[in-house]
Amino acid sequence: MSFKIYTKTGDKGTTSLIGGTKVPKSHLRIEAYGTVDELNSNIGLCKDSLDDEQSRKVLQDVQWHLFSIGAALACDPARETKMHIPDIHESDIVSLEKEIDRMNETLPPLKHFILPGGHSTISYLHIARCVCRRAERCCVHLETEKEKIAPLILVYLNRLSDYLFVLARYAGHLLKIEDIPWKPRG
Repeated sequence: MSFKIYTKTGDKGTTSLIGGTKVPKSHLRIEAYGTVDELNSNIGLCKDSLDDEQSRKVLQDVQWHLFSIGAALACDPARETKMHIPDIHESDIVSLEKEIDRMNETLPPLKHFILPGGHSTISYLHIARCVCRRAERCCVHLETEKEKIAPLILVYLNRLSDYLFVLARYAGHLLKIEDIPWKPRG
């Protein structure tokens, strides 16, 4: 089945949520799922930069979960949809926590704030972490504006940013590159 990429329906600055409701492209819900999509693209770059097969597999799973989160955010919460949108489960969060614990077992204790960098893979992971935090802030903003979202989305994004931070350190460890400590003037 083939379909056109361009439809021209958004040429005036509006788009449709799943369920049919038209909203401006500047709507908080569009900002939230657009940022999740940006995060997913960054995760793809990170995955392609890593040599560690376990981390690549986890990031592949993360991409599937982020696509589900984006789809859930793209739904109009006031309308029923016939489309099945996969959701996030508590077990998805537990899996990230287990990976964080696994990687932390091999890492030296963190004694300072660290600066992103030292290798492009480490930097990519820190960029993804920052985009993840922005996606989380977008979702929190949705909630503060009384826009309904699944509660586990916030938990997942919060844990994912923790995972990306530890993965950046772990990638450095595998590459034999030390953390760059932030040393304040003084």
